[in-house]
Amino acid sequence: MFTGIVSDIGRVAASQPSANGARLAIDCAYDAASIEIGASIACAGVCLTVVELKASTRGCRFQADVSAQTLSCTTLGDYAAGMTINLERALKASDELGGHMVLGHVDGVAHITNRETDGESVRFTFKAPQELARFIAPKGSIALDGTSLTVNEVAGAEFSVNIVPHTARVTSWGEREAGDRVNLEVDLLARYLARLIDAGES
Repeated sequence: MFTGIVSDIGRVAASQPSANGARLAIDCAYDAASIEIGASIACAGVCLTVVELKASTRGCRFQADVSAQTLSCTTLGDYAAGMTINLERALKASDELGGHMVLGHVDGVAHITNRETDGESVRFTFKAPQELARFIAPKGSIALDGTSLTVNEVAGAEFSVNIVPHTARVTSWGEREAGDRVNLEVDLLARYLARLIDAGES
């Protein structure tokens, strides 16, 4: 379980094909002594399991296996050495819930259709997969590349969010441009509400 509050910007050290998908090696500032093999870390919003770990000058380098199914429905297959990636450690019971409840189970991939300056912030417009549009509502929560964000406006399958300067500095959002693909996880409450409505109508 996560909250969508990014705690480090990792950098992909390597992405190697494997028999079942791929293995990512990611450099980060986390203390290696605080991570155990088997720990969960959200990588661009995808919950991955640490399978190898070693200390580094920056903090640590961890490796995680990505299944072929995950590669097919997320952006992790696009990642190559040198690319930045939002990271979040798994939630502890005592942690502050600063964002919203995020599972790390990506529902699909959204495309950035526009980026524009909006005062001191940056406004991004996205196009979501049509089947996910029903879960996205104005003022609702959404996780994009592992970042908990508030939806501004919705028009069909398109929606917009604002990235404030602080978020741009401490995440990979400062580097994102129109045409980029991002991982999208819809709000858990929206998913269950839709399920209840569907069940009531059947």
